[in-house]
Amino acid sequence: MAVYFQKREVVVPGQLLADGRYRASYGTYDDDGKIYSALVGLAELRGNTVKVVALEGAYVPKEGDLVLGTITMVAGNNWKVDIGGPYQASLHANNALRRPYSDDISEYMDVGDVISAEIATFDRQSGPFLSMKGRGLRKLEGGMILDVSPAKIPRIIGRRGSMINMIKDHLRIQTTVGQNGRIWIRAPDVETLRLAINAFKTIEAQAHTSKLTDRISGMIVEGLAEIDAGKKGHPKKPTPEDSEPEDFESPEDEALEDESAIDETDEDEFPEDEAQEEEPEEEAPADEADSEDSIEAEEVNE
Repeated sequence: MAVYFQKREVVVPGQLLADGRYRASYGTYDDDGKIYSALVGLAELRGNTVKVVALEGAYVPKEGDLVLGTITMVAGNNWKVDIGGPYQASLHANNALRRPYSDDISEYMDVGDVISAEIATFDRQSGPFLSMKGRGLRKLEGGMILDVSPAKIPRIIGRRGSMINMIKDHLRIQTTVGQNGRIWIRAPDVETLRLAINAFKTIEAQAHTSKLTDRISGMIVEGLAEIDAGKKGHPKKPTPEDSEPEDFESPEDEALEDESAIDETDEDEFPEDEAQEEEPEEEAPADEADSEDSIEAEEVNE
């Protein structure tokens, strides 16, 4: 038995990782008792299991994944939903609304609406089918969508939700993270929104590094202190950007202002592929009739 890589080593497809009594997991394959990398990514050994976490890559749907999508078409009793990547998803009204519902389902969700949904089934010929019959699956009101690499979503979530929960606790934001590389953020003000975006983008850029949770926490605390100082009339030290005329407004500022609202973990371990979502304040029991776990037609129409 032997292992041929260092922890968190960047490996390439076809690289020999281990042989002997080791088990191939995600991002690897077994060939006659030898385990090779199938991806460009970070090699990990957990017990006797070898895996490679991708550094880049398009989103490939998996059953059970939480995804964020934008409705692109209403066709009969179906919505067509853009979830990124090469596949367009379908959502049938029966998997989103409580019966009886109107024949015109655009009354509930229309083109341009953003939803959180689950991949119910998937095959490469017909594409993924979605369901909104689940905890926290709904139309997302207000806020904004941030796109990141789907391969970095596990790091943004953290082991058992450590990273995303730390960000939410510090910033007091609402957020839902989709496995398809989309993050919905609703913040109380523009400054907090910008800080949240910066935190997520920093994680995306530094996903391969260790002690990332501590660094992001420190960055957020420092950013909040600057925001608080500005509100108290003690602005931060001027920068070249501050020399712009007072009436100057960049396109980015306009986009942000147009929004209607906007564990601690062992960093030596790479987080599991999990989905994280914002839970609603009240949820109906999961074991009631299918109407309780679906979006009520009257509620969606509001």
